[in-house]
Amino acid sequence: MQRTPEETEEILSTLMLSRWQGLTQSQALALIDYYGSAQAALSDTEPACSHWRTLRADHYAMQTARDAAQREIDFCDEHHVRILPCTSADYPLLLQSTEVIDRPLQLFCCGNASLNRRHIISVVGTRNISEYGKQVCEKLMAELAQKVPDVLIISGLAYGVDIHVHRACLVNNIDTAAVLAHGLDRIYPRSHRQTAEQMTLHGALITEYFTGTVPDKGNFVRRNRIVAGMSSATLVVESAEHGGSLITARIADSYNRDVLAVPGRITDATAVGCNHLIRRNVAQLVTSADDILDALNWKPVGNVPQERKLFPEFSAEQEKVLEALRGVDDMSIDQLSQVVQMPLSQITDVLFDLEDKDAVKRMPGNRYRMRG
Repeated sequence: MQRTPEETEEILSTLMLSRWQGLTQSQALALIDYYGSAQAALSDTEPACSHWRTLRADHYAMQTARDAAQREIDFCDEHHVRILPCTSADYPLLLQSTEVIDRPLQLFCCGNASLNRRHIISVVGTRNISEYGKQVCEKLMAELAQKVPDVLIISGLAYGVDIHVHRACLVNNIDTAAVLAHGLDRIYPRSHRQTAEQMTLHGALITEYFTGTVPDKGNFVRRNRIVAGMSSATLVVESAEHGGSLITARIADSYNRDVLAVPGRITDATAVGCNHLIRRNVAQLVTSADDILDALNWKPVGNVPQERKLFPEFSAEQEKVLEALRGVDDMSIDQLSQVVQMPLSQITDVLFDLEDKDAVKRMPGNRYRMRG
């Protein structure tokens, strides 16, 4: 795959930190935040941090991590898998928020879909989907295809709601991505392989896990934070009183993301979780795509492309962001959010608009600077 030498070195360094014995993910993230990049962390031969200084001096651990990282890069190059370190401009913007303190060090992505776009929503639910749940998936995806055809739908390729949502997206020509609980050298469940292969052409398969990682229970729980973190909102279609989809909803709520839920009959076990979320005002009620657009302040996307103006006009919100960026090299999205006093969901939309108008440029590490 085509990469610059700097990109190759940052990928290798990130994967090395991910595989370094004795270094936890949170510690690796702290190093990257402190140094600005994984490459810079590895380049410091005399670190101030005593723990990293000790680990950095272990040449056997370094070589072992380097070998593991290089094997993964070789696999990804052979199978056309993109490697997105957390400092990459292609890494999901919403995962870079300060609320997502447990973001993955890297993502492996097989597919052609951009993971950074204006409209991204996660759809989750029970594995024991009812006929009603199937109809809801088909109805909402068909409506979203008409209202916001550029939407990216995130789910998990599991039985039930997940696979029905993915398939409804493919039928309606919507990009859809699955966050997996294992490496990309396998597909679980095997019965969903054909759908997964179609998704690589109209979406993506995403994981934080290296090849050889098996789909154990703990990985399914951990991947839920990615499902919640890379989306503007999480929609629960059907859920029993307990289950993984409610965990994802709680994580989304902790990240200050919108939670949406489809109501169900009070006599149905698969409706208890959704009805509970709505009753407790954790989730907004959804019965149509219009409800989703209203909740997220999304505008229907027209089919006619707009010509870029030579002298574009800016809204008051856009002017505030531009003013914050004047006179500085660049700022992170979290810094911008604090300076202009806008929530993440709002400032993300503003930045996408400014990129469309060629007024700002997104830099590595999800930082922004003014053009010109």
